Amino acid sequence: MKPAAFDYRAPRTLEEALGLLREHQDEAKVLAGGQSLVPAMNFRLARPAVLVDIARVPGLDRIDLDDPGSVTVGARVRHLDLEHNTIPGPLGVLLARTGRWVGHYPIRVRGTFGGSLAHADPAAEWCALACALDAEIHCRSANGARVVEACDFFEQMAFTTCLAPDELLMGVRLPSLGDSWGVGMAEFARRWGDFAIVLAIAAVERDGDSVARARIALGGVAGGPVRAAHAEAALSGRAATPESVAAAAAAAAEEVDPTGDIHGSADYRRDLVRTMVTRALNQALA
Repeated sequence: MKPAAFDYRAPRTLEEALGLLREHQDEAKVLAGGQSLVPAMNFRLARPAVLVDIARVPGLDRIDLDDPGSVTVGARVRHLDLEHNTIPGPLGVLLARTGRWVGHYPIRVRGTFGGSLAHADPAAEWCALACALDAEIHCRSANGARVVEACDFFEQMAFTTCLAPDELLMGVRLPSLGDSWGVGMAEFARRWGDFAIVLAIAAVERDGDSVARARIALGGVAGGPVRAAHAEAALSGRAATPESVAAAAAAAAEEVDPTGDIHGSADYRRDLVRTMVTRALNQALA
């Protein structure tokens, strides 16, 4: 199929892009990498009257390491750039591990980090990572800028965020994670490159042989990424043992309420949550 007719705009400045979004509101869609939007347009699931291509807007493809406590990833940074990033420390390891699970190679070449977050697929790897790390999502419109916490950005309805029609996702601020942190990522899909049936992201801060803090987020189990608060509580302050990992994984499986579909029943997904959380935590604690 082919998309419905639309007007194509390619602004060269941020101000021009924001002006187009303010003018056209709900009738406009932002094109960053197009790996989700273009197929949706081809199937007539999305029918924007105006397509605003931000490929020429400067500054959105940067990874900023200037702040020693954080890393800011621009909205137009490609998946492959994060998979092969030079970001130091545990954050760089987690981004590389997660990036290789995003779609197939051609998708990772063209698709963008910000586009994935704005699309908000319930099984998207970057959405779960942002939620796990308490990322700050920077949004801007012609009227000003605002910062939204990741877990507030994703609304628990598939493909839905709090991003206003006239707002552009500018970038995401992630904590750099010190050397006391370990990270892990585990995903199950029918075939490599398919959307995850269940995925788990884990970041664990060690204090000797104990866990000082844990951050765990899940994808594929609800309308958006889910922070596994009970699992974090079951692990934080405990010795880093197989028993404490098993307790955290069991808590994660108990606190989710997935729905069944053609890929698996609700009970099947809960079993996958237990397994994926175990794998991600074992990576993080290794």
